[in-house]
Amino acid sequence: MGTIEKLQEDLLLAEETVKQSEIVLFNDEVNTFDHVIETLIAVCEHTPEQAEQCSIIVHHNGKCTVKTGEYDELKPRCSKLLQAGLSAEII
Repeated sequence: MGTIEKLQEDLLLAEETVKQSEIVLFNDEVNTFDHVIETLIAVCEHTPEQAEQCSIIVHHNGKCTVKTGEYDELKPRCSKLLQAGLSAEII
């Protein structure tokens, strides 16, 4: 095995060991589209277009992954979504 192949293999192994989690936003009958969109922009750093698309997906499918990353990075974001009255969890 050459040096380049070994480095690529090591990189792939390192990427696999980082556990990726997701914040999933759930539909509710309480919050308006505008509130959900504004909250996703503020908390998850979505663009207005991303936030609008996520709100539509949540409305039609009942849930949508709104942010992916390491658990420790997602936990405060999920807490802010909950404080804003949205229904979300980290999976």
